[in-house]
Amino acid sequence: MADFSAKDVKGLRDATGAGMMDAKKALTETDGDYGAAVVWLRERGLGKAAERADRDNTEGTIAVAIAGDAAALVELKSESDFVAKSPQFVGVVNQLAEAVAAEGEGALDAHKDAVDDLKLTLKENIEVGEVVRFVAEPGNVLDTYLHVQNGRGVNGVLVEIAGGTRELAHDIAVHIAFGKPGYLNREEIPADEVAAERSALEAQTRNEGKPEQAIPKIVEGKLNGWYKRVPGGVLLEQPYAKDDKQSVAQVVGDAQVVRFAQATVGG
Repeated sequence: MADFSAKDVKGLRDATGAGMMDAKKALTETDGDYGAAVVWLRERGLGKAAERADRDNTEGTIAVAIAGDAAALVELKSESDFVAKSPQFVGVVNQLAEAVAAEGEGALDAHKDAVDDLKLTLKENIEVGEVVRFVAEPGNVLDTYLHVQNGRGVNGVLVEIAGGTRELAHDIAVHIAFGKPGYLNREEIPADEVAAERSALEAQTRNEGKPEQAIPKIVEGKLNGWYKRVPGGVLLEQPYAKDDKQSVAQVVGDAQVVRFAQATVGG
């Protein structure tokens, strides 16, 4: 019987990108000879994943899941949308999201073989991308939204709300999917970015020939507009997607958006 350890199998997998069972078989067939096992895998097309690791993988699929008081968002990256929308690929990313929601990010390790198998069978540079898990504080509610195109999730959102309903959380998640805010509130924007924008707006307003005494008020008005469109935008100040006469803050009312996360394919 071939003499090799679990560490040997891991080393072979890390070096070749082969799945666990293929790595074990390679070592068994070559009596534990590492170099021969690498050749064995390559001859059978099972060790190509490592060679694809430097190829761009800007496509992929996103999945969301809820388990009790936890919710998760997982991105699985691929090179092509053709692979990303395949049932096999979508099935794996859904499994990953469900596992992370139920057990935490550490659950990804138990599904590494499934991802490795995708690399081998679909012959692309496939890897786990963004992973987010929220566990709601007592009394808070979580909800998710997933925008699906051509059978795959391309835009996923998690939201946690205090003092509101799950329906409200879902409505805000839908807004986030399309509003793509970068910040929850003004306080999250780095102070140096705000100062730089204020300075630029002051110079711009002076160059427009506005009276000096009017500049502070004009700049504040322009700054308020900037908060809504600052790269990504401030969620609470954005016009609400379903009724742009209201801001998101007005829709939320006495409830509080505690936090949110968003991932988009290629984003």
